[in-house]
Amino acid sequence: MVRVVEATGSKKLLRKFVDYPNRLYRDVPQFVPATYGDDLEDWDRAKNPAFAYCDARCWLAYRGEEIVGRIGAILSRKANEKWGTHRLRFTQVDFIDDPEVSQALFDTVEAWARELGCDAIHGPLGFTDLDREGMLLEGYDRRSCFFTYYNHPYYIDHLTALGYGKDVDWIENYITVPTDEATLNRWQRLSDFVLRRYGLHLFNARTRLDYFALFDRFFRLINVAYAPLYGTVELSEAQIRRYALKFGPLLNPKLTCFVMDQEENIVALGVGAPSIAAALQKSRGRLMPFGWIGLLRSFMKNDTIDLLLIAVDPKYQGKGVNAAVINKVLHGCVSMGITHAETGPMLESNEKVQDQWKGTELEQHKRRRCFIKKLDL
Repeated sequence: MVRVVEATGSKKLLRKFVDYPNRLYRDVPQFVPATYGDDLEDWDRAKNPAFAYCDARCWLAYRGEEIVGRIGAILSRKANEKWGTHRLRFTQVDFIDDPEVSQALFDTVEAWARELGCDAIHGPLGFTDLDREGMLLEGYDRRSCFFTYYNHPYYIDHLTALGYGKDVDWIENYITVPTDEATLNRWQRLSDFVLRRYGLHLFNARTRLDYFALFDRFFRLINVAYAPLYGTVELSEAQIRRYALKFGPLLNPKLTCFVMDQEENIVALGVGAPSIAAALQKSRGRLMPFGWIGLLRSFMKNDTIDLLLIAVDPKYQGKGVNAAVINKVLHGCVSMGITHAETGPMLESNEKVQDQWKGTELEQHKRRRCFIKKLDL
């Protein structure tokens, strides 16, 4: 028999909730944990500004005294208002390969959705678009990233059996960094031409500390550029401060590019960071007391980077400005001996962001899905 226990509001149960994937995937070499502290903060109303417009609950599934699954749910009033929907999001879902367990977890979320008057459930999604989202469909044999979910293939069969179907898909690319002079010179010439044509320039940062004064403009561009994308909501001032603290330590001037106009507004940006996947695997996602040492080593020596964010102001989209971002990051990779780059999830329908990688050697190696189920009220 499966019993479902709410973990919301209990520090002891929340710690078990956050740590459960480490137990479920302890023998899966492709699994990469998220940062433990960040996941705990997501469920802390005092630390996560999203609770200003969200309600959220999370549960653990037990069989006897053994935890056999987990699931969270988020009611984003802001998202529903923006998109004209009445949906509840499911999030951070994991379970053993047992239909009784997945049924119990999703029955619990669906019951809360009906109490709230929601007519659909979709996910996995987070509080914002900068959180992890999408259930893995392809690429189970590839190592995950710290900012994406990993899941067993059987999850898809369980979701389908429970009546969940496709809403949208994201794809991810694995890019081989070009090192031949002809390709690098071509990107350099294109970048120089675009910057000159539109009177733009690159922000010159010597250390990551130089970026902190720009974070407000950074995330305002994210708000504008990402506004049309699936499920997004505008980040508040408090959320901008929170994400600035998350992204700040990851910035490397060689792998980060801010394109500025003559008024020093950011019109395009790209953020890459050396992969910290291996370091998080070793520390099980915990940065304290010694996990941060592995992260520092990853920053200093690595052969792969994660392409965390890329955004272009709508006024400059389609004008080739992203070439300046790609050129800067490519040359940074070459100077650091980095051979590969992995993109974050890109909506399969977002042709603009996918087209920017044309001309590079790449493999579309992962696919993930947001599922949806209509509810009978």
